[in-house]
Amino acid sequence: MNIKYDLSTLGHEHAAEEAYKVRLQKTNDTLAVQAKRVCCLGAPALLLATALSGCAHAPPRADTAAYEAYQQQNDPIEPTNRFFYAVNDKIDRYAFKPVAQGYVAITTQGVRNHVGYFITNIGEPARMVNFMFEGKSRDAGTSLVRFVVNSTIGIGGIFDPATALGYQEQDTDFGMTLAEWGVAEGPYLYLPVFGPSGARDVWNIPVEFYATPMELAPESAALNDFGWAQTGLHLINTRAEYIQPIDQIRATALDPYATFRSLYRQSRASELQQINQRNVLTQPDWVWPAH
Repeated sequence: MNIKYDLSTLGHEHAAEEAYKVRLQKTNDTLAVQAKRVCCLGAPALLLATALSGCAHAPPRADTAAYEAYQQQNDPIEPTNRFFYAVNDKIDRYAFKPVAQGYVAITTQGVRNHVGYFITNIGEPARMVNFMFEGKSRDAGTSLVRFVVNSTIGIGGIFDPATALGYQEQDTDFGMTLAEWGVAEGPYLYLPVFGPSGARDVWNIPVEFYATPMELAPESAALNDFGWAQTGLHLINTRAEYIQPIDQIRATALDPYATFRSLYRQSRASELQQINQRNVLTQPDWVWPAH
């Protein structure tokens, strides 16, 4: 029996199969990107709606001390917040913390510092834009110089030569921008996975997602994978930095939830104060002749 193969047909079938694989990969990448966008855009509204489902009852105004303490805490949805804190605590103890400990075991402090420089550099464009919206021109210029210098001389941000040149890292975010615009901090929120936040600061989630160089660049499978890897590395590197402080709070605080709430608010208030004190516009020496 003579069996003849049509090689041209086999070639077409192979090409069609490869084209199908390419289309399938593009579809998967597109769905992944869209899923990230939906999560980031819908997260604030979803979290607020969920939080409002469990509100703490305010004490009667007749109990002056208790009512003032309730107002000062500004945590009207405390039962829901404590539930999310308990969930996050379990996830951290059995997932994030062990991974962070393993990460520390296989890296040096120098390596972790360089990872921190790289992640900080990725966020410089977003900080620059926020400083511009806040009217902090000097800090915006510092962020711009840091991004240009560290992205070039610093080899993509792995090194931080900008600090050595006198351009220190200055931090801000969209929550600080809203604060500069007069938006009140609102009630305290403890978010699943993300941790301590507030009704004003929760909007950092979608804004920071869209204000990254990866999101502004043309979509590609490699860039999408890089974005996920960078996010994971950011979480692990940050958690590794706080292993000891968090362990100490858990071991010594009578109410760790209340301690984390207080520390978060103090940190945000201090950051806002530093922004306003640091970026004070002064008149250049050359504007008026010396007397």
